Amino acid sequence: MIRKITRPTTARCTLPMYISFLLGEPKYGSCCRLAEVMDISHDSANRFLQRECYEGKDLYNESARLLNLKGGTLSVDDSVLDKPYSQYLAFVGYFWPGKHHRSVKGINLITLYYTDTEGQHLPINFRVYDKSEGNTKNDYFREMQEEVLAWGLEPAYQTGDSWYSGVDNLKRVKNLRLGWLFAVESNRTVSVDKGHWVQVQKLDIPDDGLAVWLKDFGNVKLFRTWLKDQPRHYAVFLPDDGQLASFDRKAFLEQHDKHWHIEQYHRAIKQVCNIENFQVRSKTAIRNHLFAALCGYVQFQKLSAMSLIDNCYSVQRNLFNEVIAGFIGTLMPTMAHLNPEFLAVVNA
Repeated sequence: MIRKITRPTTARCTLPMYISFLLGEPKYGSCCRLAEVMDISHDSANRFLQRECYEGKDLYNESARLLNLKGGTLSVDDSVLDKPYSQYLAFVGYFWPGKHHRSVKGINLITLYYTDTEGQHLPINFRVYDKSEGNTKNDYFREMQEEVLAWGLEPAYQTGDSWYSGVDNLKRVKNLRLGWLFAVESNRTVSVDKGHWVQVQKLDIPDDGLAVWLKDFGNVKLFRTWLKDQPRHYAVFLPDDGQLASFDRKAFLEQHDKHWHIEQYHRAIKQVCNIENFQVRSKTAIRNHLFAALCGYVQFQKLSAMSLIDNCYSVQRNLFNEVIAGFIGTLMPTMAHLNPEFLAVVNA
C-alpha cells in the first residue's frame, strides 16, 4: 500500500518521477538510465523499487477518482510480458499468449479493467501470476472481483475471454446478480432442443443471437463473430429473462466493444508505458515497476479525457520532434558536399 509519510521524505526517486521516466524514455527503462537522466544515484532508483509495496487497492484508488463506479462493464484478461532472456527473475515462467500462439517465457499480468457508462475506461486491479502461491488465474480473478466489489464498484456486466468462462466463474457472476458476456470455445456443448447436446461451432447462429441451454449452467444467448475468417463464439447471460430475450446484435456489439478496451490497454502498456523494460529481479521491485507502468497508463487516459493529448501514442511520437529536427539541422551542413552538383544537359 502507499505509505503514509510522517515527516518530509528525503528520497531522491519518487513514484511521480519513476512514472514520468517510464512514459518519456523511448527504450531503456532501467534504474541506470533513470539515474543518468535525472542526475541521481542508481541506488536511489533501485531503493525506490525495493522500498515501496504497491497493491491493487492503490491502482483502484488512482482510477476510481476518474470513473463512474456504478452501472459499467468489468472486464478480466491477462497478458504475457515477454522476458525471453531473463534468468533468476521472479515471476517468470512459460505461458501461452495469443500474440505468439505458443508457450513463451515471460511474466503473466492479470488485470480487471472497468468501462463506465460515460465511456471512460481504466484498469482498477491487478495481480502478477506467482506459481509459488498455488493459485490459478481463475483464483486470482475471483479474488480481484471480490475486492473491487468490496471497495465500492457496482458494475452491471462482467466480461472475459474463454479462459475465464468455466462454469464456476459463470455461476459466481450469476449469484452476484450481474449480467455477463464471455467468449466460449467452439467445442462448448449447449442444448437447443431438450436432451440433445451439440457443439456451438455446429450451430446456425443468427445475427441477433440464439437462445440455448448452456451445459451445467442454464439459459444463455449465443453470438458469433468473425476475425480473419475464424469464427469466435460468445455467450451472454442477463438476470432478467425478458431482457435476455431482447438482447440483440446491437447490444452484443456494444458490450463486445467495451471488452475490447482491455485488449487495447494491453498493447498500450507494452508500447508506450515501458512495462516490459526493467532490470530488477525481486518480487517487490518487479511488482512496483508494473504498478508504476499501469499508473502511467492511467495518466495518459486522464490527459486524453481532458483533451490535452490526442491519445497515449502521440506523446512519445511528438516528444523528440524538436530534438531530432535540431540534430538534422546541425548535421546537414557538414555533409553539403554529398548534394548533387549542377551538370549541363547533354543530348536532351
